[in-house]
Amino acid sequence: MTDTIVLDHRHVWHPFTQAQTAPEPLAVTHGKGVSLFTEDGREILDLISSWWVNLHGHAHPAIAGAIAEQAHRLEQVIFADFTHSPAARLAARLAEVLPGGLDRVFYSDNGSTAVEVALKLAWQYWRNKGEGQRRRFLAFEGSYHGDTFGAMAAGIGSGFYAPFQELLFAVDRMPYPATWDGDPKVEAKEAAALDWLDRWLAANGAELVAVIIEPLVQGASGMRFCRPEFLRAMAARVRAAGGLVIFDEVMTGFGRTGALFASQKAGVAPDLICLSKGLTGGFLPLSVTACGASIYEAFLGAGFDRAFAHGHSFTANPLGCAAALASLELTTSAETAANLARIEARHRAAIADLSGHPKLSRGRVLGTITAIEVTDAQGYTAAVGQTLKRFFLERGLLLRPLGPVIYLLPPYCVTDGQLDRAYAAIRDAADTLL
Repeated sequence: MTDTIVLDHRHVWHPFTQAQTAPEPLAVTHGKGVSLFTEDGREILDLISSWWVNLHGHAHPAIAGAIAEQAHRLEQVIFADFTHSPAARLAARLAEVLPGGLDRVFYSDNGSTAVEVALKLAWQYWRNKGEGQRRRFLAFEGSYHGDTFGAMAAGIGSGFYAPFQELLFAVDRMPYPATWDGDPKVEAKEAAALDWLDRWLAANGAELVAVIIEPLVQGASGMRFCRPEFLRAMAARVRAAGGLVIFDEVMTGFGRTGALFASQKAGVAPDLICLSKGLTGGFLPLSVTACGASIYEAFLGAGFDRAFAHGHSFTANPLGCAAALASLELTTSAETAANLARIEARHRAAIADLSGHPKLSRGRVLGTITAIEVTDAQGYTAAVGQTLKRFFLERGLLLRPLGPVIYLLPPYCVTDGQLDRAYAAIRDAADTLL
């Protein structure tokens, strides 16, 4: 047992882990590209981008260099009463590429805090406008938006928050028409969900603050897809009732769906958008909640009571902003565009092949995200997920199934050969393990 593991056992509390039964963690010394290297000499292909944050590969020199250069100038400054070039330039750059005139950027630290900001902005927006009767939020069954209290309330449909339920504010949940390639019932599911929404809005629309959704893909609950046409129909109904539309693009942003943002892929712009994870290319914690002028201007006034009284110690950290600027330049390059198309084509061919296996079903692909399910396995806590994780790790692959859902969400530098290793391992698991 290495010194790292000894100290880890003695002092560290890991996330989403039952420490009493969890296997010994792997001590990682360094990474390069898609590969992670461990203290015991193993090389592991990171095919889930280390919880979906790493866009361009580990230790990418352009992002590392931008952070190092910024660190020699300014590492941190309070962002109340001060600003700095990386934050201003990143906000301007995001305003150029975000859909629908989302040109005001509020910085925070991670996806959960970006969602908290969006929920608080939406709530206070209506109070600043004198519409205090708007008191209801709407979210989706199966949604996950983070682990702080507002984000938990919005994501209570994910099923992760039972110990805290009595502390959470009420959020109404509508059906989510999860679908997959070749789903014969998708139109019926969408019609039922929209009918539910129509009835809810008829009764409660005047009280709606906002709807929040992970556009096109619910991540943590199992890479559950919905179609762009459903997203457009839902947003149109909410706006007709006067409510705001919040897109949680913490996972789907920065190319994951094949477009820069899922909102662009779906052809609908939100009123507020939440970004994190790939924002810095996976190097540093940073997040953004962006809105347009109409929301920003509702907070202007002579008194502080109209201001948005929210912030974090490391808001708009210069190192994180420098990393994000470097990552965004890579993300919008022609090389990345070619990689996104190549990965999606490879996924589609592989899923078409794997979907013919009797132990696998409901294959689906969207951009660089692909998922397939173990046939007849039930729920996020299905034991097969842990069994599969161990199986893949023994083969040098970091694949972390969401219960019975096997998914790939790789860095954009992944090679066809590395993807083929993963597909072959999935087939091997289906043949020998399931």
